[in-house]
Amino acid sequence: MSNSTVNLLSPYKLGPYELPNRVVMAPLTRNRAGEGNVPHQLNVTYYVQRASAGLIISEATQVSPQGMGYPSTPGIHSPEQVEGWKLITKAVHEKGGRIFLQLWHVGRISHPSLQPDGALPVAPSAIAPEGEADTYEGSKPFVTPRALETEEIPGIVEQYRQGAENALAAGFDGVEIHAANGYLLDQFLQDGTNKRTDEYGGSIENRARLILEVTEAVTSIWGSDRVGIRLSPSGTFNDMHDSDRGATFSYVVKALNPFDLAYLHLVEPRADDNFTPGESSNGFPSSFFRPIYNGTIISAGGYDREQGNQVLAAGEADLVAYGRLFIANPDLPQRFALNAELNKPDRSTFYGGDEKGYTDYPFLDQQAS
Repeated sequence: MSNSTVNLLSPYKLGPYELPNRVVMAPLTRNRAGEGNVPHQLNVTYYVQRASAGLIISEATQVSPQGMGYPSTPGIHSPEQVEGWKLITKAVHEKGGRIFLQLWHVGRISHPSLQPDGALPVAPSAIAPEGEADTYEGSKPFVTPRALETEEIPGIVEQYRQGAENALAAGFDGVEIHAANGYLLDQFLQDGTNKRTDEYGGSIENRARLILEVTEAVTSIWGSDRVGIRLSPSGTFNDMHDSDRGATFSYVVKALNPFDLAYLHLVEPRADDNFTPGESSNGFPSSFFRPIYNGTIISAGGYDREQGNQVLAAGEADLVAYGRLFIANPDLPQRFALNAELNKPDRSTFYGGDEKGYTDYPFLDQQAS
C-alpha cells in the first residue's frame, strides 16, 4: 500500500517505542573494541554522536568467544563487556536515542587464531568458504570448519539466549538476531553451506530450524516486540549460495510471522544508482516479502535520501537503514531534513583504527561555523 505522505522523517511506532523518524543506523562492524573485546569510551562517543537516528542497531556483537571472527569486535558474553555496553546505552538514552544490540555468531567465517585454544571454527558442515579470514596477523586463508554435532546445537541456542539476557542487563532497548551475510544462522539456512543429514539439514524446514529455535530463545528473554531479525535473501557475501533462495527465504519469513517480532530487517540486493522501487534483476527485495510478512520491515540497500523516501512511499518498507552515510554523517536525520550536503565516507578508516574516520566527521553546525 503506497502512501506518499510517509517519508524518512515521519514518526513510527516500533513495538513499545515511538521513533521520531524512520532513519535507522544499520549495524556496522568497525573493529574498535578495547582489550577483551570490551566497548570503551571511544565507542561511547561514536554511538552518542548518532543518537538522533530513529533507531540505532549496534555493530555485530559475538554471543560467545567461539562466535568471534574478526579482530577487535565487541562481545556480549563477559561481565566486562556488559559493563562496557552499559556506558553506551546510558549515554545514548541520555541523548534521547534508542539502541538495539545485534547478536552474532560467525560460524565458519573465523580462524583458529581467533578461537579459544586455537580450535577450528564451527559450522553446519565441514565446508571451507572461499577467501581469507581477517586475523590479528593479517589475512589468512579460511580453514575447513568443524561440523557441529547434533547434541552441540542446543548449546549454540543457549549462547544466543545468554547473549540476549546480557543485552537486557546492559540496558539495551531490544536485540536483533543476525541471521544474514553468511554467518552461522545463514550457513544453517542455505543448502550451499548446509549438507547435514540430521534434523538441522536437508529440507528447508530442517535448515530453518536453528533460526527459529534461536528466535524462540531470544524472545523468551525480551518478549517479541523488542526483538528484530536480519536476513540477506540475495546475499552472496562470505561465499553463500542456495539452490532455491525464493523458496528458502519465503519459508523463513512466513515462519517468523507468528512471533510478531519488532521487525524484519532485509539486506536488499541492490547497491547501484539505477533504482526503481520493487525492481531487482539479481535477487529478492523487500517488495518480494511484503505480501507474505505481516509486520514491520526495515530495508537496507545503500539508499540515498530520495531512494529511501521512495521505498517508504511505495509501502515496501516501514523504516530504512543507512550504513556508510551514518558513518560519515553523525547527524544524518538533520541533514535529510534540510536536504543538506553530506560528508563523504572514508573507506580506508571503516575497519579498525582510532578516532580518525570514526568520531571526527563534522556535524552540520560545525561545518557552518
